[in-house]
Amino acid sequence: MQERVESQSLGNEIRDKVVSEVSRFVVGREKETEILLTCLIARGHVLLEGPPGVSKTLLANTFSRCLGLEFKRVQFTPDILPLDIIGGFVFNLKDREFEFRKGPVFTNILLADELNRAPPKVQSALLESMQERQVSVEGHTEKFPFPFMVIATQNPLEFAGVYPLPEGQLDRFMVKLNFKYPSVAAEASILERNLSDIEISEVKTVLTRDQLEELVKQVSQVKVSPEVLAYVAKVAEATRTVASLALGASPRAMVQLLHCSRAKALLAGRDFVTPDDIKEIAIDVLTHRLTIDRTAVTSGRSGNPSDILMSILDRVEPPR
Repeated sequence: MQERVESQSLGNEIRDKVVSEVSRFVVGREKETEILLTCLIARGHVLLEGPPGVSKTLLANTFSRCLGLEFKRVQFTPDILPLDIIGGFVFNLKDREFEFRKGPVFTNILLADELNRAPPKVQSALLESMQERQVSVEGHTEKFPFPFMVIATQNPLEFAGVYPLPEGQLDRFMVKLNFKYPSVAAEASILERNLSDIEISEVKTVLTRDQLEELVKQVSQVKVSPEVLAYVAKVAEATRTVASLALGASPRAMVQLLHCSRAKALLAGRDFVTPDDIKEIAIDVLTHRLTIDRTAVTSGRSGNPSDILMSILDRVEPPR
């Protein structure tokens, strides 16, 4: 019992430390930082969408540094190849034999910058990496270090030179976060901080690897009652029956929602999931997995996926 209390306290303490340290360098992204930590200990991946210059890359870099994790960045371009990401066999002239040379995906946190500027063939090269946490090339398999997390950024589809991510790729991301322009107050603070040079190397490490492993272990021990499970199932069914959606949430999407909710509960200092945990994280976990019905679009009866999901969450009765 004492160990359980200490682990819950650890989750709450680490959350506050990470958010506080990242906030020293990235203004106004406290919620996004907490969700990144939630996904990391839930062993998920995150997709960040927004226009250039809204701190997507800075947040990913600062987040990894304050956790003391290895961080690598890949800039996705139209001419990038799968070999540039996952690696492959190259001929060693000294030993006169082929050897596997690891790509940048072999790290703790991989920033896939502007993922949707690469063609679909290259995007799909990340699929096995994200799902299986390993790479297989010509029968040779290499596993990734612990932890492994992909933080991908993408520009909105209306930007020039971007490719839409296929549904299979989108489904590999536990959460999608939309980065909007900062408020006037936040932007004023950003401008003030940039009057002097900001050294990213000054980010302090606030989490040890042992603490991170303990948090990941404790997520699997957070309890989910049968009533909450039934509530999640009802939400899933509602997304599949609403007329304005052509594609609702899959069982895998709901499993991801549960994992994320358990991590969220742990960081809040609890060892059980509440319906509020589900409702608070559902928009970020499910919205990018929902597809608007084209007939509803042409007839003017559709809204955006987040509004539809909000109406479903308001309509489905949670357990008391």
